[in-house]
Amino acid sequence: MKKLKKYWIAAFFVFAGLLQSCDDDEGYSIGDIANDWVTIRVEGEGVYSFTGDTWGTMYPAANAVWNYSLVEGQRAFLVFNPLFDNYYGYDVGIKPERIYPFLTKSVEELTDENEEEFADHPAYLENMWIAGGYLNVIFNQKLPTTHKHRVSLVKKAGEPDIADDGYIHLEYRYNTYGDTLDVFNPSVGVVCYNLNTLPLEEAKGIKLKINEAYYGERILSFENMNEPTPDDAKELHSIARLEVE
Repeated sequence: MKKLKKYWIAAFFVFAGLLQSCDDDEGYSIGDIANDWVTIRVEGEGVYSFTGDTWGTMYPAANAVWNYSLVEGQRAFLVFNPLFDNYYGYDVGIKPERIYPFLTKSVEELTDENEEEFADHPAYLENMWIAGGYLNVIFNQKLPTTHKHRVSLVKKAGEPDIADDGYIHLEYRYNTYGDTLDVFNPSVGVVCYNLNTLPLEEAKGIKLKINEAYYGERILSFENMNEPTPDDAKELHSIARLEVE
């Protein structure tokens, strides 16, 4: 994972230990609460399962969350009660308690024509890591007053999927659209980028160019394509709704 400059806005993230597992000898109970970063799997109309970065495949054997609409491949933070191991082909049967969906995007192509649209404004980045086939990004932002800001992961058109150095080269782009930032309402946001279009297994890793507000422009290297969840992402008590796209 890439630990980035911490800002005071990170108070929105409450750090706590993650209940990663329960003692199999004792089994699970209604009082056992766990959480995980997950990818949504649509099983049918209104029926979902989850693939957790830590817990593996999960199916709702019971449910405490209703009337939510999720899409295939969307990332989310799931709070749940584990109930049964090896549940009908899934790693665990669960009772979902709360779901916090995240903005989920694909890698986009950067060309001379759309360079201005993606922009490259300094971004306040907290943490980045790859897990579950996604680049997961925690960032800070002063809320826009008029326009949604844009956060993008791009690959330059015409460049090979894997560069001569053996890495996949990408760029993180941020566009404020020239909006005047609301300095009185800073907040924390999350965006997850689906990496399934990239030849991850054939490359040494990913080199990511960022324009970070504190450190400036630099390159981050990712060799581990399945990193553990960082401590500051193991429990999210409150995430303000950010106007980003």
